[in-house]
Amino acid sequence: MLSNRDFSSLVDAGKYPDQVEVPLDEPFVNANGKIQNLLLEKFTSAALISSVAGALRANHFHKTDWHYSYVVGGEVWYYWRPVGTNARPSHARFSAGEMFFTPPLVEHAMFFPEETVFLTFARNVRDHEHHESDVVRVELVTASRDQRGERGWMIHVAHSP
Repeated sequence: MLSNRDFSSLVDAGKYPDQVEVPLDEPFVNANGKIQNLLLEKFTSAALISSVAGALRANHFHKTDWHYSYVVGGEVWYYWRPVGTNARPSHARFSAGEMFFTPPLVEHAMFFPEETVFLTFARNVRDHEHHESDVVRVELVTASRDQRGERGWMIHVAHSP
């Protein structure tokens, strides 16, 4: 498995790893507490994002941008697949203290089964204008309330054109 620095170095070189989970190195711990390094390489934007239970974010891909997402609290159900494929998206769950990566040209969506706070670290400037100019909207997944589903939620994979 890659170290955090190895993973970040590959991203910085434009050689995106196949894995989405970003390895976090062991924290530095002493009598004062703990320091957990998240990124040791370059990025341009950092954002703190909060999502209510049942929120669905993204459902898009980035033409040139990439981003790391670090879960501060809550849980993210993450879905992804390469742009232009009809493949069923891959799926992973990330909880507090975990980080994942999205390269450019990967359709992705994030569902939040509970109130969640996460940080994103991105290559491109992330003000609204710049972000929207790099995003292409897709409908990768939808979510609906259903008491038979896990935690009362059903995730539906949208059909590709």
